[in-house]
Amino acid sequence: MSDRTMVRQVLLFICLLSVSSVRGQVSYSIPEEMPKGSLVGNIAQDLGLDLKRLKSGKARIYTGDSAEYIELNKERGVLLIRERIDREALCGQTTPCALHFQIILENPMEFYSITVEVLDINDNAPSFEKEEIHFKISESAITGFKFTLEPAVDLDVGINGLKRYSLKPTDHFVLKFNNQPSRGQNAEMVLQKPLDRETEKHMSLVLTAIDGGDPQMSGITQIHITVLDVNDNAPVFTQPVYKANIRENARKGSIVTTVSATDSDEGSNSLIEYSITNTQDNVRQVFDINGENGEVTVIGNIDYEKAHHYEIRVQVSDRGGLTDSCKIIVDVTDINDNSPSISIMSKTNTIAEDSKPETVVTMINVQDQDSGENGKVQCFLNANIPFTLKSATNNFFSLVTDNNLDRERESGYNISVICADEGSPSLSSSVTLSLQISDVNDNAPVFERSSYEATIPENNTPGLSIFTVRARDADWNTNARVSYILEDSSVNGVPISSYVSVSADSGVIHAVRSFDYEQIKDFQFRVIAQDGGSPPLSSNVSVKIIIQDQNDNAPQVLYPVQTGGSVVAEMVPRSADVGYLVTKVVAVDVDSGQNAWLSYKLQKATDRALFEVGAQNGEIRTVRQVTDKDAVKQKLTVVVQDNGQPSRSATVNINVAVADSFPEVLSEFPDFTHDKDYNDNLTFYLVLALAVVSFLFIVSIIAILSVKCYRWRRERMFYKSGANLPVIPYYPPLYADVGGTGTLQHVYNYEVCRTTDSRKSDLKYARPSSESIISLDSSGTQTLTHAQREKLSNNSDNQRKMSDRTMVRQVLLFICLLPVSSVRGQVSYSIPEEMPKGSLVGNIAQDLGLDLKRLKSGKARIYTGDSAEYIELNKERGVLLIRERIDREALCGQTTPCALHFQIILENPVELLRVTVEITDINDNPPTFEKTELKFRISESAVIGSKFMLERAMDPDVGINDLQSYSLSSEDNFILKMKNQPDGTKLVEMVLQKELDREKEDKIPLILTAVDGGDPKLSGTAQIHVTVLDVNDNAPVFTQPFYKSTVKENTPKGTVLGKVSASDADNDGNGEIVYSITNTMDNVREIFEVDQNTGEVMVRGEIDFEKSRHYEIHFQATDEGGLTDSCKMLVDVIDANDNVPLINILTMTQTISEDSKPGTVVAMMNVQDPDSEDNGKVMCSVNDNLPLRLKSASDNFYSIVTENDLDRERDSGYNISVFCADEGSPSLSSSVTLSLQISDVNDNAPVFERSSYEATIPENNTPGLSIFTVRARDADWNQNARVSYILEDSSVNGVPVSSYVSVSADSGVIHAVRSFDYEQIKDFQFRLIAQDGGSPPLSSNVSVKIIIQDQNDNAPQVLYPVQTGGSVVAEMVSRSADVGYLVTKVVAVDVDSGQNAWLSYKLQKATDRALFEVGAQNGEIRTVRQVTDKDAVKQKLTVVVEDNGQPSRSATVNINVAVADSFPEVLSEFPDFTHDKDYNDNLTFYLVLALAVVSFLFIVSIIAILSVKCYRWRRERMFYKSGANLPVIPYYPPLYADVGGTGTLQHVYNYEVCRTTDSRKSDLKYARPSSESIISLDASGTQTLTHAQREKLAINHSDTQVRFNHVSKCFV
Repeated sequence: MSDRTMVRQVLLFICLLSVSSVRGQVSYSIPEEMPKGSLVGNIAQDLGLDLKRLKSGKARIYTGDSAEYIELNKERGVLLIRERIDREALCGQTTPCALHFQIILENPMEFYSITVEVLDINDNAPSFEKEEIHFKISESAITGFKFTLEPAVDLDVGINGLKRYSLKPTDHFVLKFNNQPSRGQNAEMVLQKPLDRETEKHMSLVLTAIDGGDPQMSGITQIHITVLDVNDNAPVFTQPVYKANIRENARKGSIVTTVSATDSDEGSNSLIEYSITNTQDNVRQVFDINGENGEVTVIGNIDYEKAHHYEIRVQVSDRGGLTDSCKIIVDVTDINDNSPSISIMSKTNTIAEDSKPETVVTMINVQDQDSGENGKVQCFLNANIPFTLKSATNNFFSLVTDNNLDRERESGYNISVICADEGSPSLSSSVTLSLQISDVNDNAPVFERSSYEATIPENNTPGLSIFTVRARDADWNTNARVSYILEDSSVNGVPISSYVSVSADSGVIHAVRSFDYEQIKDFQFRVIAQDGGSPPLSSNVSVKIIIQDQNDNAPQVLYPVQTGGSVVAEMVPRSADVGYLVTKVVAVDVDSGQNAWLSYKLQKATDRALFEVGAQNGEIRTVRQVTDKDAVKQKLTVVVQDNGQPSRSATVNINVAVADSFPEVLSEFPDFTHDKDYNDNLTFYLVLALAVVSFLFIVSIIAILSVKCYRWRRERMFYKSGANLPVIPYYPPLYADVGGTGTLQHVYNYEVCRTTDSRKSDLKYARPSSESIISLDSSGTQTLTHAQREKLSNNSDNQRKMSDRTMVRQVLLFICLLPVSSVRGQVSYSIPEEMPKGSLVGNIAQDLGLDLKRLKSGKARIYTGDSAEYIELNKERGVLLIRERIDREALCGQTTPCALHFQIILENPVELLRVTVEITDINDNPPTFEKTELKFRISESAVIGSKFMLERAMDPDVGINDLQSYSLSSEDNFILKMKNQPDGTKLVEMVLQKELDREKEDKIPLILTAVDGGDPKLSGTAQIHVTVLDVNDNAPVFTQPFYKSTVKENTPKGTVLGKVSASDADNDGNGEIVYSITNTMDNVREIFEVDQNTGEVMVRGEIDFEKSRHYEIHFQATDEGGLTDSCKMLVDVIDANDNVPLINILTMTQTISEDSKPGTVVAMMNVQDPDSEDNGKVMCSVNDNLPLRLKSASDNFYSIVTENDLDRERDSGYNISVFCADEGSPSLSSSVTLSLQISDVNDNAPVFERSSYEATIPENNTPGLSIFTVRARDADWNQNARVSYILEDSSVNGVPVSSYVSVSADSGVIHAVRSFDYEQIKDFQFRLIAQDGGSPPLSSNVSVKIIIQDQNDNAPQVLYPVQTGGSVVAEMVSRSADVGYLVTKVVAVDVDSGQNAWLSYKLQKATDRALFEVGAQNGEIRTVRQVTDKDAVKQKLTVVVEDNGQPSRSATVNINVAVADSFPEVLSEFPDFTHDKDYNDNLTFYLVLALAVVSFLFIVSIIAILSVKCYRWRRERMFYKSGANLPVIPYYPPLYADVGGTGTLQHVYNYEVCRTTDSRKSDLKYARPSSESIISLDASGTQTLTHAQREKLAINHSDTQVRFNHVSKCFV
């Protein structure tokens, strides 16, 4: 239990009144650690309570938020231990320690306060927070130094608490107490005997803490003391000189060697650090040393060519400033790490393509910085270029042409010069020279195509661009500039220039005139392309211009011929049926293509419903049956139109007479003239022509079949007798049979007919491996074996490649070349550094014996490679002059002697002159130190003789001008000591000759001077700052032993309370003080912290006045030597109102019935505030607008009771907010929300969402269809709110309503029980009852109206005219009827309603649609035009009546209308029979058709036969022209031998192969029978071929394999 809980229970808890009485208060006292179930006291006896009262009153213990350590046994009326009680965990150091709780009884409610005091027993031994305490104390610590010890902690109190300490052994330290140990104050350990680290490094002590209990208990901790060393020994290297080897270009991080030094001191005094002290060279850029372990590693580039060895000076120093030094000699092992350096001395960027071989292109110089084999260099060029490399002299080469150049083949070359040394591994470098070949006009222009073809539409505008010819010239620039010229020619005797022109620059061809396709369809000419070279070159190309037809001619009508006297052209009998051919309009168009495609259209007609014209053939036919009513005279106008864009047309007028006899025509055409005698019998001539054509066609077919059968029989006989026919192979003079037998195996004559698509497939001919090849060439004969044939193509390719590579093989490794120059001599000069510009170096012309003219004509110049040019050549005077100021130190550094090396190059002929200029040193640099200030930190305990290495001065000069001596400004404490090195350098050390005293002098300034040996002498200085380090011989001391401070409760973390301060007479690290808090028995260190550097005391935790009203903080100040001092600070806490009232709910009713009476208790609660006085006074209230109130039962106890009647439907529950606030300033408050649910009582009937319902349903619905949903709600809850729906008994038209609809009891969904018909019932009503599930149940009802929605399920019904089988004529219209005459009216109805009953009328069919129309809305049939005598009497109309439903429904009615003035006239047109007359075929039509078909077949047959013959003739002609056949005479001479074993030759095979357009989809194979005999020419199996065949064989043999099947006839 926490301290806060205990305080809450005991504060202001007195007695309870109001709803209960306090019978008394009982206190008990028990020791801690009693076992569970132990008796605390008889509470029933002590309070005078009966055991029955405990049970009936539901007695229970209330402890608030505290744990329940005590339990009530109501059967016995006693208090028992429920959980083991640990006083130290419960109360800590608080005394006395007690448990406070209440016993609550109900019916009536009573409260009893119980206090149980817990007594301490000695069950905890004193203990230290740390089992081990470590101290580091310098051996220079003086006696009397104090060291604060950590106090022990004893959780017990009183006599059982901590009493005293003891320390063993006590040789060097004793204990001292600031206060009594019983108060938990710190003990101090005081030094009483000086420490000696050399005698004893470590000490171990035992600190014991003892309490006052019985028996006594104790705790111990180990104290470990480490004696710190004083720095009195300098580090020493294990050897003065180290040697190491390292390879050139060693990787960064490579270990060179490791140096080692030791220091006899310990701790920080023995820590040593290594460093490199070289200043005059670049050692520190190349090497680095690990300051901790002395490992020397590579950090830069090691180059043998720059330095063969390095001398590394290493210094070691400890933390006290004492030093020692050594050096490392590092020898560098050379490796081949420098690739040859290629320098371009002179270079030609462009060379003419007609340059002669041996022309010099460039001069190069090659150098390798390596020596020996690594420096020997060999150079060569990349292969397949017309250049070679010649050696001019040592390391100098010239690049010359080796072949003729061709800019068109290669416009330039990237020449790669590759130079490799002879090191291992060999290194190489390369340089690429870009050489451009200048152009010479040696190429004529070439057109992009071998010929051109273009089209131009006729009627073009003159000057129109037709197309562009383009030629390209492989030359460049002016030589490649092409001009275009028309070659002189003529077309139809007219110069070509009058037809076309060509642009000289662009090659665009323009039309000079406008072309007419009907006059000229195409023409050809030639265009010349000429370049701009000198002299110019040219070429020409053929150009064909095709004129494209345009639609510029209208159609011409050939038939009928239009003449002025022709009135009647055709006559149509009145018996003509539908489709009767009246005549045919024949027209032509002189244009071509689609411009000549003609179409025919009837433009005008006396009766358009009688005739029509075929759109494609121009045939005029009748559309309907011709009747007697049709006028005799009919005039037609036909338009003939072509398909051009835009189209053109012609018209023809045709007079047609509708009559059965010629006199009838004459009566209608009185002006008819007879211009034609119809004497020819058309039918006779048609029959005669058909017979003649048919005879010729049949004769042709018989002839073709006869020829084919004859050939087939002849071929069959030839193949059957092929073994007995002699075959004589005839050879031209150069053919030779070299087979050895004088015979050939077989003669194969392959006739292969291939089609236009055969190029897409392979035709393979396989020959036996034993075949021989006969070679024909001008030199005689040659026989190749099959293996030789396979190698034939490879050998020819290899020979070509060999010729290309011959030049490269000859050039590679070409070493000894005659030099193109000679070396005349070498000159050396010596000059001092820093000479001004223009100073004379020497007369080079005189010294080398050169003429000044030779310097000018030879274009003498200085070549220095990559080096800067410090020297320049004056060719006018022949002298060398200073070009740039020369600084020897910058040029050579410490290297002696220092010289410049360069070459003078002369041309025509080339000469190389070598010059060396030595640079001598002058004293122009004083000695300098890298650092102008040197700082040393030396402990005041340093011994005499300690050495301190000084940094060397650096003098760039050499020889006598270099550094010679050092001096020191003061020698009171230090003197200088010089060490001579084997390389002549001097190391300088500063040696301590007098002890240092920091208290007298903490800083010593000195000046170090370095002097050289030049004249005059130059010097340099550096400042030396010596800082004397302190020894820790003073302990820190607090400025006061006791501090006071106040802090407000709940102060924010980080707030500064105050500051403790201590001082230390020591300096540096020994004077640095660390502050710490040493409290261990309480939680001070969790609440406060101290800044270990400044001593500021700050809040780090929560400060609670209720937990502790004051704090005592113990501080300790410690320096780095382990010396300490201590003090304490008392902190008083100022109380603040920081605790809100705590509300505890004692009892709570979760649910209350809505019919509960006012005054019913809902909840009981207890309110506590841990604050005191006004801060602890609490006032409570509940939220407004609730039927509840808060009633005070006693101090801090409250009850919540009902104040009014409850209604669950108005409020189903309440969130009761209890608000409690104290009277502090500012006031603090807290609240708690209690949830109270009101249980339901069935006091509300269901209520429908609407007062009445109305819904629609379409007719013809499916039974069971959901119509809609009614919903009622009940304000009650759960079972009382569950609504069921019931149909109220009623009837509709005498039928129960349940046979119409049903309702779902649970969901209220209303379903249709039957399918409704709108025409039978349009709506009906019924009532629904909603009943809840309460007891007793409540109900309500609602009226529901269902409206049936009409659907379009009835088609319209025609009322008039009535349709009967015997009614033929319904209406009669007078021929005098005018436009709009009402013939009749169609009357129809639809039993549906709404838009489903809206009717519309439409005329579907009519004998003459141009005569009648129907009113869309009213159905009235009226005439559209004036009725005439020509209108037919019988008119049949079909009217459709359609409603507006979705989908719509319709009805049709047929109406017969008679156009007549009297009824007898009507009867004559409406007989009771039907006209099913079959008209006879027109004999003339069929005769013409038969003639046309037979003629067509005859012509097609003739054309096909001629095409096949021509094709075969052309194929055979091409085959024989190809030279692939040999003349063969069928005769065997005696020398031919048959080696097949029979003595005769088996077969002669004549293969005729005809392939079709689909041959590419299959393989054609020719296989020879296995019984076939083979005539062998030689044992090796050779085959004889012509010379042309040998060349093809190497190319085709690897890709094709030819196999033949034995075929006896041609398959197509």
